[in-house]
Order: sequence, then C-alpha cells, then structure tokens
Amino acid sequence: MLSFDIRSLEHEAATVKAVLPPDDSVWAEGDESRPLREGILVTGRLSAAGTGRYYFSGHYAGAVLQECRRCLSPVESAVEADVHVLFAAAGGEDDDDPDVFRVEGAKGDMIDLRTAMREQWLLEVPPFSVCRPDCKGLCPKCGADLNDGACGCAPDTDARWDALRKPRDTPE
Repeated sequence: MLSFDIRSLEHEAATVKAVLPPDDSVWAEGDESRPLREGILVTGRLSAAGTGRYYFSGHYAGAVLQECRRCLSPVESAVEADVHVLFAAAGGEDDDDPDVFRVEGAKGDMIDLRTAMREQWLLEVPPFSVCRPDCKGLCPKCGADLNDGACGCAPDTDARWDALRKPRDTPE
C-alpha cells in the first residue's frame, strides 16, 4: 500500500513495504522507463514532520528493460536508490517548491507515494545502457552486429590522413 491517511500518522510513523507495479495508473503513456513485471519494491518510513508536513525516508529497487546503446540488444538494468521526500499540505510556504509533493485527497487528507516514487524512478533510470563493457556495436554501413564477428565492409579511410600513415624515410 502506497497511499496513507494522514490521520494515521498523527501518533506514529507508518512503515512502508509495498510494490509499485508497472501497470499502475501512475505511469504515463510515454514512460519508456517503466519497471519490469516485478515492479518497484518501495520500503521505508513515513512520518509527520511538523504541522501539515510529512517526510518519507526509504529505498526503492527494481529493474528496467532497455536497449544497448551500441548494439541494440535488450539489456536488463537494475535501478535502486535511497529516497527522501517531503509532502506538504496546500496553502503553506512550500507551495512554490517543486521538490515538495502535495498532500492529496478531496480534503487534503491522503499521502500517495506513487507519484513521488515514479518521479524518483524516472530520474534514477540510466539514460543509456550497454550489454557489456566491451560491446563493439553495429557496423555503421551494413548494420551487422560486430560482437558476432567482423562484417565484410571495407574500412572507411579519410584521404587527408594518408600522409601520416606513410612511414617517414627521410630524417630531418
């Protein structure tokens, strides 16, 4: 469960251990970095942090399926990070702060960690992945996977460098 009634936080903190699934409604249509079918495991503690303010301190972990930036093969990347999020009721001094999440609900009585976890996840997902550090990628001419072996394309050479390729026979 990633939604909490703030009245339950008045006397004691809430322990959070829940999964944010990849098919949850919090994910937007264009989110290409959705987690894999296991979702994101969110653990931590949500507590009151003053009048109208609440603090979540925790950790999340999951995996995302991406393409290798060199050879386009599928790569499963682990994503995990510690997270610290502040929630505040509307109408306070934090209204203009983009790093503070709003207390939601019809009466401003609910804290939904899903939106904050989605944002934190999208910021932490690596923009590029490689299948292995020595990935050779694809041939720019024919598109062959160079990890499987050399392709039959002739290497490109720039004629401007030919003078440097010739051995120097005359001493200066």
